[in-house]
Amino acid sequence: MTCCDLKCGLITGTVLGALIALLGVILIPVGNMFIENTVHTETVLENGTLAFDTWTSVDTPMYRQFWLFDVQNPDEVLSQGAKPVLVQKGPYTYRTRFIPKTNITFNDNFTLSFVLPVGAIFEPSMSVGTEEDIFTSLNLAVAVCIDKMLISVIIYHRLANLLIQRSNSTLFQSRTVKELLWGYKDPMLGSTLGVFYPYNDTIDGPYTVFTGKDDINKVATIERWAGEPSLSYWNDPYCNKINGTDGSSFHPFLNKKETLFFFSSDICRYFHFGTVDLKGIDVYRYMLPPEALASPVENPDNQCYCTDPVITRNCTTAGLLDLTACRGTPVFLSLPHFLYGSNDLHQGVIGLNPNFDEHSIFLDVEPITGFTLRFAKRLQVNMLYGPSDSIVILNKIKDYTVFPILWVNETAVLDDETADMFKKELIARMDLLEGIQIGLIVGGLVLFASCLIGLIVVCTKRSNNKKNLHC
Repeated sequence: MTCCDLKCGLITGTVLGALIALLGVILIPVGNMFIENTVHTETVLENGTLAFDTWTSVDTPMYRQFWLFDVQNPDEVLSQGAKPVLVQKGPYTYRTRFIPKTNITFNDNFTLSFVLPVGAIFEPSMSVGTEEDIFTSLNLAVAVCIDKMLISVIIYHRLANLLIQRSNSTLFQSRTVKELLWGYKDPMLGSTLGVFYPYNDTIDGPYTVFTGKDDINKVATIERWAGEPSLSYWNDPYCNKINGTDGSSFHPFLNKKETLFFFSSDICRYFHFGTVDLKGIDVYRYMLPPEALASPVENPDNQCYCTDPVITRNCTTAGLLDLTACRGTPVFLSLPHFLYGSNDLHQGVIGLNPNFDEHSIFLDVEPITGFTLRFAKRLQVNMLYGPSDSIVILNKIKDYTVFPILWVNETAVLDDETADMFKKELIARMDLLEGIQIGLIVGGLVLFASCLIGLIVVCTKRSNNKKNLHC
């Protein structure tokens, strides 16, 4: 090969390397556009998309894990007004959301409607005991009567005492896990009571959500629940908003500083989540902030959740939400073990140990698609009892106490099959495109640099040879 041929080849390689590297650079915006279009297509809720297949699937197991509180000193509470000493036992695990959504209907305004059947199946292998394990807990019927008594003292004091004595009821009762959760025939009221009664064979909804076809930023956002665009339980339009998604997915291309909104029909309100911890490059962790359950004194936005004109504890106490208006029974909601709660909640009972890692609520979301990969919704169910001169079993009680019945962790993790499909359909394409981009840029730069160095060496040698001949 002559010097001229070598020089021409090196020049060609240099130019070619620069062009290859330039192609890799050009592919970055083109590739980003391709990725964006692919993600938008696959995250719309319509037949054939990855989002719709995941949304309609029941392959991803969802569980409710229950920890129940057992009263160790019921006699001392009744006879001496002692603080209840509690020991929690759990989890008792049930699989939920195993029944597919029904009545899925696509509407003309880029929404779809559906009904969510509700049920629970006990999972013995994931539980510490059986459904027949017995707990000593607050008597739900007595708690209901106490609530009625507080609303109108003159009417209900004697009536409540009469009902309690006739049925030989007391402040505490012993019930199985199954009875406490799903219902039992109460001897005092003559009706079925249970913390989650009725649950099995019921429905949630109907829901109407945006498909994202016209605006991907609205995908999965709830437009209506139970046929209504807003709630009617609270005393302000702000609190009555149906805001956000159901938490299973959000719009794609999330910003890590973005606030996410999550509506839960169980608690008749929405919550906002903020990013507090990045679990990894590919996952954002969103947490429920302490101010979400702060008292209205601390957070005026929560003022409209103060609904009880007599029991104003939820209006002055942090960490407590009165659900009486929406559940129809005197239930107070909190985070487990009164996490973020006021001191008076903790001082009312003995045996609680709030722990941020175990008792907080979080969502792990893949930010490009907006899919929730893992979540834990942890909530505690409480009821109230207090002193009364007219009700014999309450004569020795010294103060009103928010009593924890149980706490629940509703959790799900994306199953392997769905995760593999997710990786194949989106992540694999993105990784392949990124690999091509990097390969072109690196390969082109290497070729460019190598040929350029070779060209410089050849030209330098040729120049030296000319000088030697001239001498």
